[in-house]
Amino acid sequence: MTPAATLGTNGATHSSPPPLQGEGSGEGAATPPQTTVRSTCAYCGVGCGVLLTPDGQGGIEVKGDPDHPANRGRLCSKGIALGETVGLDDRLLAPRVNGADTDWDSALDLVATRFGDTIAKHGPDSVAFYVSGQLLTEDYYVANKLMKGFIGSGNIDTNSRLCMASTVAGQRRAFGTDTVPGTYDDIEDADLVVLVGSNLAWCHPVLYQRVIAAQKQRPHVKIAVVDPRRTASCDRADIHLQIESGTDVELFNGLLSRIHQMGALDKGYMRHVEGFNAALAAASTARPAEVTKLPQALIDRFYNMWIGTEKVVTIFSQGVNQSSSGADKVNSILNCHLATGRIGKPGMGPFSVTGQPNAMGGREVGGLANMLACHLDIENADHRRAVRDFWNAPTIATAPGLKAVDMFRAVGDGRIKALWIIHTNPAVSMPDADAVRDAIKGCDFVVVSDITAQNDTARLAHVLLPAAAWGEKNGTVTNSDRTISRQRAALPVPGQARPDWEILAEVGRRMGWRHAFDYSTPVEIFREYAGLSQVAGIFGRDFDISAATRMRDIDYDAMEPFRWPLTATRQGGRFFADGQFYTPDGKARMLPLNYRPPESKRGRRFPYRLNTGRLRDQWHTMTRTAKSPRLSAHLPEPFCEIHPDDAAELGLAPADLVELTSTQGRAILRVVVTDKVRPGEVFAPMHWTGETAPSARIDALVAPVTDPVSGQPESKASVVAMKKFEAGWYAFAVSAGDMTPDAEYWARARTRNGWRAELAGREAPADWEAWARKLFGTEATVQVVSDAGRGIHRLAFHEGDRLVAALFVAPEPVGLMRDYVAALPGTEAPGAISGRAPADRPDPGPVLCACFNVGVNTILTAIEDQGLCTVEAIGAALQAGTNCGSCRPEIAALLQKAALPPKAAE
Repeated sequence: MTPAATLGTNGATHSSPPPLQGEGSGEGAATPPQTTVRSTCAYCGVGCGVLLTPDGQGGIEVKGDPDHPANRGRLCSKGIALGETVGLDDRLLAPRVNGADTDWDSALDLVATRFGDTIAKHGPDSVAFYVSGQLLTEDYYVANKLMKGFIGSGNIDTNSRLCMASTVAGQRRAFGTDTVPGTYDDIEDADLVVLVGSNLAWCHPVLYQRVIAAQKQRPHVKIAVVDPRRTASCDRADIHLQIESGTDVELFNGLLSRIHQMGALDKGYMRHVEGFNAALAAASTARPAEVTKLPQALIDRFYNMWIGTEKVVTIFSQGVNQSSSGADKVNSILNCHLATGRIGKPGMGPFSVTGQPNAMGGREVGGLANMLACHLDIENADHRRAVRDFWNAPTIATAPGLKAVDMFRAVGDGRIKALWIIHTNPAVSMPDADAVRDAIKGCDFVVVSDITAQNDTARLAHVLLPAAAWGEKNGTVTNSDRTISRQRAALPVPGQARPDWEILAEVGRRMGWRHAFDYSTPVEIFREYAGLSQVAGIFGRDFDISAATRMRDIDYDAMEPFRWPLTATRQGGRFFADGQFYTPDGKARMLPLNYRPPESKRGRRFPYRLNTGRLRDQWHTMTRTAKSPRLSAHLPEPFCEIHPDDAAELGLAPADLVELTSTQGRAILRVVVTDKVRPGEVFAPMHWTGETAPSARIDALVAPVTDPVSGQPESKASVVAMKKFEAGWYAFAVSAGDMTPDAEYWARARTRNGWRAELAGREAPADWEAWARKLFGTEATVQVVSDAGRGIHRLAFHEGDRLVAALFVAPEPVGLMRDYVAALPGTEAPGAISGRAPADRPDPGPVLCACFNVGVNTILTAIEDQGLCTVEAIGAALQAGTNCGSCRPEIAALLQKAALPPKAAE
């Protein structure tokens, strides 16, 4: 079905609603049990459709929507576990002012008054909004309208600045607008898929499985990976170019030069392109083998593969974007596609994959500080005038506002005196995170809208506003291939929580702009937004959904996913195959680019390059994913991947703790010795916070260096020093209830039976029982086994026959069956103190397949006992690897470990 069939009064016929129930255009209505609601996943920019069925007890069952074009029923491990994350145990359910619950009128009056007074005294640029790709488009639209059109400042930026701002900058430079040329279908139609700085298998598993499915159907399809780290995405790759960090521009400059040398230019298409000669002149100076540290033969093989395959899609992500030369990296890729005319046609083109569910929607509504809504330019006086007139606004921002890093600098030095943070955790996720935390703490007035008060940023707020969460709110989101989908409520909004658009609109009304923010439903906002896109269309911009301007409420409720543009004459499709661009002369721009190394330089003081990134089963700062026991089970502790040569030089062994330091901060992480990283480079995940592992807030080490064009931080190329953390003791703890750790190193994670934690410190407590009772908050009967001379202590706390908690202490990393022990709290476990599973109760081992909760030991046992020798056979026997497929490389590694090489590991 197409959305045009549901536009009603816009001249098309109205079809019946989809067979599964929507929710009405209001907010917070409870959905009857067993009524299934079509919605969209809460996580990454793939934008998977989900089917939500409330259980009548406050929970929901989540399945993939087979009719959604993004995923066709597939979900990754995180999507499958969404139902485990909707509990209310840590929800913020009432407004709070200075730590005390209050009513909405008091809280909103305070916010409106403080912002109004600050603006009156210090001007509009003394206030700022820092928002999030978690917002729905309708929320984003109201926030942008309030700040840019009524407060009159450009100081609204989004955590998407940390994710894909370099792509925005690169595409605007090349195309004239931030336009995604292709669609997901191109990934399946391509004969060569190149992954650049993208661990697609872990970060966007559903898209990766579409690539693998295409390869199964057409075995000639090739996969190339360009990444300084060997990731799960390399498992099926035909070629892996393990370049030195930050050298992408040199690699693609070399490709452009080789395209010219081999006569592979599309001379007909070049009529639509300006700047080729200058771009080629710059590219001709490239020395890719010397700079990337790759063998020339490997580079030649890649160049021949790319040039010799017409249908090539180059997928890029954070390894490209999060760089001080991120925009140039993007344009180096775009240059190659423009030179060959491989853009906007089936199976070919550059493709940026985004990290948040509505990062694209934020780009479209002008959520970035340097953009207006609907891809209009804040620097263009005609665009500003048109937006101001459309909004009937008293003013309009006349210049770009402060981008994220500069915004928090301004908070720190007092230029910004009132700050509203919405659905994001900058005290953890921003570079130089300790300085950002201190800046927020010192700000005169801080408002935080979120679903919890229990995160690093919310704890710094003067005013906390309880917001509706995913599964409770209604609106739209845009995914990475321009598909707009509905998010729909399946659960009632709890307590006094409200949707974000309503909170923002109410503040706008209380600041004196009642008529401009007099919305009662999200569909009213969507219609207004569509109307503004019609203005953009008049200016000849790409983003135009004007066919939805007169959409009825019932049509909004029944809206099917659609890809923009959506006008009276066009729906969806690709861009730029016809050579028509959005620059003043209608031609694309190729840019002359020169390789620039990362801003932070390695030296004697800081000899290692720090790469940061995501894990398979976690997302952002784990506010949601950490609620799920199955997602916490795969890699429950923060770690640092170190090359064996570097580990040997530093005297580090697997499971040691390592202390990382930089100019900005310090972290302590578990050591993983692996050749997945290059010598001199280390990798650490970015998810842990002050709530889950205070010593592992990795962005505290990241330098606040940004790309000069995009303003995106260089999150993958800071420099650090490393040394062993000389712990005097190590411990492992499990508990049926929460813990309050007090140690130099600790990391906790949820389990199905409570919590687990790793701990370590330099000086041992004098009384381990007293220390454990404080950790667990228990007065239960204790069973103790202790050898003080060897530094070994084991304590198990029981209430009757039920295990309440247990602590295992040793002078080295504690050896025991962790996953078995973690399942014991709340059960009868008289032998828990042994830390070993009895013979009749096998230990499943660490969870490898989060989708089906299958442990490593379970797989190894099946390999041995059943003679399984392929990934497919293991999937048939245990289901492992048969859903999102992101664990399949690890299954293949287990087969190799078991000396049974996989015949067709996928």
